[in-house]
Amino acid sequence: MTYSEFDKSVENDEPPAGISQLLEALWWDAKGDWSRAHETAQAIESNDAAWVHAYLHRKEGSAGNAGYWYGQAGKPHCETAIEVEWVQIVQRLLGE
Repeated sequence: MTYSEFDKSVENDEPPAGISQLLEALWWDAKGDWSRAHETAQAIESNDAAWVHAYLHRKEGSAGNAGYWYGQAGKPHCETAIEVEWVQIVQRLLGE
């Protein structure tokens, strides 16, 4: 799946079949369901999951919590626009 295909899939009612749980979390976030996205991301333990978790807390407005998760991901606190970070994470998870 390409980034464009993933982005377009947000128009659908359900996430695309066969995507990773982290991509599913970002898909739910794009649909406006932060809680479902957060539940999905926090159930996974990996650097990428920590990055998604950090992004979600940053979006929520919880800088301290986001900072903790950026540290767990081995990344500095993101300073780009939240929409740009979403794209960066999706592209990373898609291997682009």
